[in-house]
Amino acid sequence: MTAKEIRQAFLDFFAAKGHAIVPSAPIVVKNDPTLMFTNAGMNQFKEIFLGEAPAKNARVADTQRCLRVSGKHNDLEEVGIDTYHHTMFEMLGNWSFGDYFKTEAIAWSWELLTEVYKLPKDRLYVTYFEGDAKEGLEKDIETLNLWKQFVDDSHILPGNKKDNFWEMGETGPCGPCSEIHFDSRPDNERAEVNGATLVNGDHDQVIEIWNNVFMQFNRVKDGSLHSLPAKHVDTGMGFERLVRVLQGKSSNYDSDVFQGLIQFISDKSGKTYNSAAKPDDADWNAAVAMRVLADHVRAISFTIADGQLPSNNKAGYVIRRILRRAVRYQYQYLGFKEPFLNLLVPILADQFKGVFDELYSQKDFVQKVVLEEETAFLRTLEKGIQVFDQFTGDITGEQAFVLSDTFGFPIDLTELMAREKGLSVDLAGYETALAEQKARSRAATAIDTGDWVVLQNDDSVEFTGYDETETVAHITKYRKVNAKGKEQYQIVLDKTPFYAESGGQVGDTGELVFPDGEVIHVTDTKKENALIVHFTDKLPANPTEALTAIVDQSRRNSICSNHSATHLLHAAMKQVLGTHVNQKGSLVNDDYLRFDFSHFAKVTDEELAQIEVIVNQKIRENISLKEERNVAYQVAITSGVTALFGEKYGEYVRVITFDDEFSKELCGGTHVQATGQIGYFKIVAESAVAAGVRRIEAITGVGAENFINGQNLIIKKVKEALKNPKDVVKSIEDLLEENARLRKEIDKAILEKSAGLKDELAAKAEAIGGINFIAQKVDLPNADAVKNLAYQLKDIVPNLFLVLATEADGKPGLTVMIAENLVKDKNLNAGTIVRELAKEIQGGGGGQPFYATAGGKDASGLDRALEKARAYTA
Repeated sequence: MTAKEIRQAFLDFFAAKGHAIVPSAPIVVKNDPTLMFTNAGMNQFKEIFLGEAPAKNARVADTQRCLRVSGKHNDLEEVGIDTYHHTMFEMLGNWSFGDYFKTEAIAWSWELLTEVYKLPKDRLYVTYFEGDAKEGLEKDIETLNLWKQFVDDSHILPGNKKDNFWEMGETGPCGPCSEIHFDSRPDNERAEVNGATLVNGDHDQVIEIWNNVFMQFNRVKDGSLHSLPAKHVDTGMGFERLVRVLQGKSSNYDSDVFQGLIQFISDKSGKTYNSAAKPDDADWNAAVAMRVLADHVRAISFTIADGQLPSNNKAGYVIRRILRRAVRYQYQYLGFKEPFLNLLVPILADQFKGVFDELYSQKDFVQKVVLEEETAFLRTLEKGIQVFDQFTGDITGEQAFVLSDTFGFPIDLTELMAREKGLSVDLAGYETALAEQKARSRAATAIDTGDWVVLQNDDSVEFTGYDETETVAHITKYRKVNAKGKEQYQIVLDKTPFYAESGGQVGDTGELVFPDGEVIHVTDTKKENALIVHFTDKLPANPTEALTAIVDQSRRNSICSNHSATHLLHAAMKQVLGTHVNQKGSLVNDDYLRFDFSHFAKVTDEELAQIEVIVNQKIRENISLKEERNVAYQVAITSGVTALFGEKYGEYVRVITFDDEFSKELCGGTHVQATGQIGYFKIVAESAVAAGVRRIEAITGVGAENFINGQNLIIKKVKEALKNPKDVVKSIEDLLEENARLRKEIDKAILEKSAGLKDELAAKAEAIGGINFIAQKVDLPNADAVKNLAYQLKDIVPNLFLVLATEADGKPGLTVMIAENLVKDKNLNAGTIVRELAKEIQGGGGGQPFYATAGGKDASGLDRALEKARAYTA
């Protein structure tokens, strides 16, 4: 079976068992502060397990794109080294939300593996939870007995809490699990060593392929476990591992999931891929590098397609780190000194066409982003090599860390380059520096979240904010949160008009007003899974009382104007720039809007002006908002609505339309009732964000009015300064022309003065032990003139040791020039000397061994510095 056939067989099997087949959620997680990436198939159903949302279907199956490169699940450094770890992988899963439990899950997993996929039963091992006395958890006898119906006792193994008790995190739903392992070793090895002894022993040929998790507990903050009101099944089968065993391979990378990419890499590099290579073999590094590239391009491409661009923070930094790891391997072991990784993107997109079409439809954009990232990092690598070459002696831990942290050098590359120069690397010092950085990072992001205090057992939250900005409500639960030393509270209401931050729109602020007059200020509103969470600095005296939730109306109105203007902007850009323009990120707040979009060239002033004209025309038309709620997703898509890549849409969606022929988008945000409320739209900036991504910033309404008034005031002041000429532009051009002419005359005068000083100073050279020493104050207006004088003197005075002192606008400066032969023969260093002399003027500086400069604060020390310089001639 091919990989596509294997995937489809899984989905067909569970569809026949009454499961709804749902699409993969995006890799990048939104509305969940505990996750950056989807790292397990259950993530998109987390709110159901937490009891925060009802299940639309009691039985579900899917294949989910996952990424494990950070936090608890971090396999990055294993990828490429072994045969079965990956960054991005597919997780096949079947789910029961309070419907079937262990009996059906175990029977169906065995049926699929042995009757549909025809895996040999004698190579399969299953596990069950052996219990844990410390937790008060009993052995999972039910699972043991269920497996005995299908599996010989010798292939049913007990597992400890680490391997056979699955937990979402430190708190949350959890439960015992039952793994299925496959032994793919040759028969002769199986005869020598019992496979049961290798299960969960990190053997690369005895691997877990499926895990059935039986969620029946909830772990709270104090560590105790409580039974869930409904029991759920959460299963996950590693698609790449399944394909490997079904295709009879000993490595995931030998299956058709990866071989197309690996063979392309092999052909282009001229190196043969040896999947059986060992660490001591000559072709080991090349084999690892090919696996790294084949794996990493998947994580990079799908994440970019889902809307996350490489950057220097959070999720973007993780993607940049993966990409740079791939580039290091291709540079170091495959000989690619020019960008190569991007060439794999079209191959990958073709491979997943019909499965994950998000990548295929954006393959040109994704390839462009990867190409630009590669190009930039290769320049950084070259700079890092230059820095390395400046190191003298063995490489310190701090130096190795700088190479890693700043230039992306892996420690093994630093070690390799050091060995080539006969140097060693302080690995212990490097590890210390790395650990300190990790500790700083953890401390900066540490959040201590308490358990929810539940007042009402009602987990549904009704959002009323589309229709009103005041709502009578009750608190259903609250908790305390400590972040960065600040104590806050999070409050959930049974219904609320407060919009929670989502889709680029910021959360509402406002007040919770109680009958006794107490007012609690809401400082922000965010989503956590299906919950709408209100952030406050304190709790009410009586949290059980009814309250009135009141949104800051003025702020909401400004946000609505900017949000609706963003829709108009998007549509106008498609008209002016082309239909390829797609949103790649946005920010909508009460002050301005920011819109990131796919486009491969700077937007010209003429194009920006066209876009503004179209948007403002639509504002003046005062188009009424057409809002449609609970529209079937497929119906909305068929109608031509604009949907965003990387968004997880439900079965039913909300459609926002400003003229059916102009702007029609899926959107959950708040909007004006008619475009005329926006008032006026003005673009204030256009810039590059990343490869193939541009950014427009704009303002509306009162903000736009204030901006225009401010610009008018500037023009008025300019006219007054120019004595109110008829043609302001012509007057400024004349002024600039005159300024340029006068500057040339000044530069000429300075050069003439410098030339006169050259001869005067050369005549004052004092011969001291083979050195021509000059130490003088000079009256020159800028650093360029001083530098020019120093180089002129160097050309006419042999064996020169020159120190020049200057003072401009009360700021002292020193310049040291030393002939190259004196640097070599007398071990003089201008950089070292100028730093020492600068102490006399309360300053510092540096430079090259033959030329260096310094600045300071105390001009009275210049004479002392000049006299001090004489000591270096001894």
